[in-house]
Amino acid sequence: MKPLKPDQLRRMTLPELQKELDNLRMELYRTRVQKTVAQLKNTDSLRQIKRNIARVLTIINEKRRATGV
Repeated sequence: MKPLKPDQLRRMTLPELQKELDNLRMELYRTRVQKTVAQLKNTDSLRQIKRNIARVLTIINEKRRATGV
């Protein structure tokens, strides 16, 4: 998993960002399960997914503040 670029995320709409957030959370869940059953080789992927979730949440909050929602 590679880091998501903030300018790439800013071009997305709120529903697209929400869908991306849902996908990242599912991926985090699957990765945690793999770690638990000792099938995960790249443990850094957990850290990267968490950071991507934080990036998406930050952009969502920026957009909500800008629109006043």
